[in-house]
Amino acid sequence: MGMKILALAKHVPESTAAIKIKADRSGIETAGIKFVMNPFCEFAVEEALRIRERHTAAAAEISVLTLGGAAAADVIRTAYAMGVDNGIHLCDDAFSGVDELMTARIIAAAVRSRNFDLILAGKHAIDYDSGQLGPALAECLGWPHVGAVTSIEWAGDFKSLTARRRIEGAEEVVEVRLPCLLTCEKGLNEARYPSLPGLMKAKKKPIETLDALALGLNKSEISADACATRTGEFSPPPPRPPGRMLTGEPADVARELVRILREEERLI
Repeated sequence: MGMKILALAKHVPESTAAIKIKADRSGIETAGIKFVMNPFCEFAVEEALRIRERHTAAAAEISVLTLGGAAAADVIRTAYAMGVDNGIHLCDDAFSGVDELMTARIIAAAVRSRNFDLILAGKHAIDYDSGQLGPALAECLGWPHVGAVTSIEWAGDFKSLTARRRIEGAEEVVEVRLPCLLTCEKGLNEARYPSLPGLMKAKKKPIETLDALALGLNKSEISADACATRTGEFSPPPPRPPGRMLTGEPADVARELVRILREEERLI
C-alpha cells in the first residue's frame, strides 16, 4: 500500500483585496472580496504532489481537506486542478466562528481513522496569521510535528524524513518518523498554476462533504461558544503619520535623520 498524504487548505481573502471592517467590528466585510487558497497552503499541496512525482516508489495518494462554508469548496477544486486525488470538505453551521484549537479538534475527528501517513499544512494563514492550527492538530492526533519547513529529504523506505527549518540566525535539522505533521514555509517550493483543462475537469470531481453529525461531534461542544478563545473585535490599523521632508546640506540632513531615528523613532 502506498503513502497516504493529506494537505490542509484554507479559503482566505486574496492578499491584494481591500479589507474593510464591519460597522459593529465583528469581522470583515466579505461582499465583493475574492477568496482564494491560502498561499502557504499552496506550498502544502504542491509539496504533496512533488513527493508523488519525485518518489514514485512512495505511490502516494493525495487528499486535500478544507473547513468552511459552501464557498470554501473552491479551494478543493483548485487542488483538484493541481493534481490531488480526493477532496474532503468539513461544512456545518456549527463550525462557524470556531477558533484554531477547536478547528484542530474538528479536523482531527475527520482524519483520525483514515490512516494518513503525512499531513502537510501551511505555516500560517494570511487572514488571522496565528500559525496555531498545524501544531494543535498534531497535538490532537498525538503526532510529532515540525514547523516552518523549508526542505524535506526522505529515507529510502519512506518511513522517516529529515526536515530543515530556519530559526533565528541558523538552520535546524530535524529527523522524524511517520506519521507526522509538517507545516510549510515559503521557500519549500513554488506552487504550480492549475491548468485550464484541470480546472474544467475539477468541476466534475466529487467532494466528500461532512458535517458535525457525520464526524460524531456534539454541536454544543464544538461551537464558537465552546471555544477556549474568542475574538473581541476587529479594528483597522492606525493611519500612518504623514511623511517628513528634510532639506539642507547633505551632511546636515544626515545628522538630522540620525537624530530623528535615534531620539524620536528610537529605531537605532
